[in-house]
Amino acid sequence: MAECGASGSGSSGDSLDKSITLPPDEIFRNLENAKRFAIDIGGSLTKLAYYSTVQHKVARVRSFDYSGKDAEQDHEPPYEISVQEEVTARLHFVKFENTYIEACLDFIKDHLVNTDTKVIQATGGGAYKFKDLIEEKLRLRVDKEDVMTCLIKGCNFVLKNIPHEAFVYQKDSDPEFRFQTNHPNIFPYLLVNIGSGVSIVKVETEDRFEWIGGSSIGGGTFWGLGALLTKTKKFDELLHLASKGQHTNVDMLVQDIYGGAHQTLGLSGNLIASSFGKSAMADRDFSKEDMAKSLLHMISNDIGQLACLYAKLHCLDRVYFGGFFIRGHPVTMRTITYSINFFSKGEVQALFLRHEGYLGAIGAFLKGAEQDNPNQYSWGENYAGSSGLMSSSPELCPTQRARSGTFDLLEMDRLERPLVNLPLLLDPSSYVPDTVDLTDDSLARKYWLTCFEEALDGVKQKENGVALKCFPRVIRGLDALGWEDRQLALVKGLLAGNVFDWGAKAVSDVLESDPQFGFEEAKMKLQERPWLVDSYSKWLQRLKGPPHKCALIFADNSGIDVILGVFPFVRELLSRGTEVILACNSGPALNDVTYCESLIVAERIAAMDPVVHSALREERLLLMQTGSSSPCLDLSRLDKGLAVLVRERGADLVVIEGMGRAVHTNYHAALRCESLKLAVIKNSWLAERLGGRLFSVIFKYEVPAE
Repeated sequence: MAECGASGSGSSGDSLDKSITLPPDEIFRNLENAKRFAIDIGGSLTKLAYYSTVQHKVARVRSFDYSGKDAEQDHEPPYEISVQEEVTARLHFVKFENTYIEACLDFIKDHLVNTDTKVIQATGGGAYKFKDLIEEKLRLRVDKEDVMTCLIKGCNFVLKNIPHEAFVYQKDSDPEFRFQTNHPNIFPYLLVNIGSGVSIVKVETEDRFEWIGGSSIGGGTFWGLGALLTKTKKFDELLHLASKGQHTNVDMLVQDIYGGAHQTLGLSGNLIASSFGKSAMADRDFSKEDMAKSLLHMISNDIGQLACLYAKLHCLDRVYFGGFFIRGHPVTMRTITYSINFFSKGEVQALFLRHEGYLGAIGAFLKGAEQDNPNQYSWGENYAGSSGLMSSSPELCPTQRARSGTFDLLEMDRLERPLVNLPLLLDPSSYVPDTVDLTDDSLARKYWLTCFEEALDGVKQKENGVALKCFPRVIRGLDALGWEDRQLALVKGLLAGNVFDWGAKAVSDVLESDPQFGFEEAKMKLQERPWLVDSYSKWLQRLKGPPHKCALIFADNSGIDVILGVFPFVRELLSRGTEVILACNSGPALNDVTYCESLIVAERIAAMDPVVHSALREERLLLMQTGSSSPCLDLSRLDKGLAVLVRERGADLVVIEGMGRAVHTNYHAALRCESLKLAVIKNSWLAERLGGRLFSVIFKYEVPAE
């Protein structure tokens, strides 16, 4: 990679410093299609934001024309898949040290092609310092934006759009980071921004916030006093010293004064009674590491106590911390968390943000893009194009930063439709989709990673074609049964269909060893009743009552699952007078049926079955997309159109099928209406954990408490 002459006085250079591990076009991606810019320049770091359009390949499903053909005899697949180019919007955020700013601006200038803006929104103290340089290099007029307004806008944006953006830090736990699910209503909250000083802001709505306090004792204090005490001038070096120090060599503890805990006041002996208290009495020198650690504790404890007092004063229980001082540093986060917990007695929660370094840049970008209504869309983090959680100095954490060197990257893709809560959630604020925390559960994490690694290609079309040919025979068999026998057969069909999951290795092994393994054989694989979780009798009793008004069904797999399992169940509900909303993935994941596939499958089934045909024509059966491209299901991030339809049709039954949707996620989800969660356990570790065996059955029918 070529060298860059960015140091010294105005040597522009044509590439970046050779210490950077990625070439510049992998850092500043899609510049040729960049449309709008914003920049946040602090004392040492620059955060650049820009919007671009990106072309990528997507699979499109197209139905064949089957007019005049006998579907039973036809051996062709029911549809074809073609790969097409699609243009989508993407937000890019790049964070780098100010020493690289001139070289970066030169690279951007040389690669801009189609930008349609004449302005760059700028915030942060450096927006003044580097104004002339930016305007000279980019030929864009600098519009300066208020720092605090940008910070709040950026914070609101990441809290709404990035799942697991906020986390609590627990030093002695495994894992240390515990991520929070998106809260449906993020307001009100307290934002404590720790830069040179401390600003404490109460945020009440999207556009209403109030500066309620602060302190002059902040990151600048740590830096300044640290430089005087240790002669170390670099902020990150001070943090590094602190991480290796022992503060009890410098600080006076309660036990140093009382010989142990203070019983009357309930203070433990390990509590700091006086920061730097021992230094006045000891006739010796103290190490740089110990002094840095003591200083970091002193300032972090002070900020934590101050934040706690303001939170209690304004009746707030969530405090988000951000700013240059945090930097993802474990000692800082641990001390602030301890301070908040201690002074609030656990009533106030200290939360940190994965992308706190980008808040100002995001806010500045949003200010400049208001005419484009970016808040009308939902955005998703592009994990492949982002650096990850840590953003510490490269010299201190080389293994965590090997991918992007001195540069941090964040990319976000604009989603087609806004994502909202399912209106039927009992309490959206307490809803957690995950049954187990993948950051905490290594077996569950390994299972999902293996699923994606071993996913088989090219089987969905073939399986859909085979299943469609079997559909008339399955329906004839069901219609020949008495009512009660038919209800059990329908449920067993749902479960047997769910066995066919090409993402599960146990199923792949069976299919490879026995290619003729079919729908009836799958029923024989099922666990005999009583099932591992068995509410079937309760469900049967409910079916003897009045029909449901509208059922929302989340389908799982393509092929036998949706065609021979779900659609006969849907057909029975329709025959009872129940409307049905069938929700399928917007995009592909493993063997999951997609919305586009479901349209073609429904069209083919309607041609064979008058019940489905009339229901589609009369809009008593509606096919919708979930807004998801995941094998799991997050009921707090569903396509807005689906949520609106659920409310309009008065859905009073939710059916969730499949291991990913009904067990790995949503097993404990509480709804305001009746729900049916069913799956076949197709991996040994989960079956063992639940107290069952491979192919055990989960059939969980729940009625909300009165």
